Amino acid sequence: MRRVVAQGTFDLVHPGHIHYLSDAASMGEELHVIVARRENVTHKEQPILPNRQRRDVVAAIDVVDHARVGHPEDIFAPIEEIDPDVIALGYDQHHDPEAIEAELAARGIDCEVRRASGRERRYDGELLSTGDIVDRVLEERG
Repeated sequence: MRRVVAQGTFDLVHPGHIHYLSDAASMGEELHVIVARRENVTHKEQPILPNRQRRDVVAAIDVVDHARVGHPEDIFAPIEEIDPDVIALGYDQHHDPEAIEAELAARGIDCEVRRASGRERRYDGELLSTGDIVDRVLEERG
């Protein structure tokens, strides 16, 4: 069975997330999703929703077989436990694939790192990022 890992913050799940997870699921037969711990998110604003709530929302998505909250200190610890064949990065995630491959090699994990495809907007005004959704909410209701 070909295992795939996807990961992200998933603060407000939107069509871009669904596309990412569907694309990741198509790379194998079993999709594991690691939801970033709030305290580990340092590259952008920390999520508003609690870790478990974000995990539960992601777990409810049909293409997701397993969802978990990431490790408190070592982001690669769940990767070692899952032992995936593929790590699927979001098309616009900040991660450096070469750095991930180097860390996987250093830990003896034989795993392919791939980028998921982006999702095109299907109509005017469609919002495909959490930041855009938050900005629109503040603009219209703030």
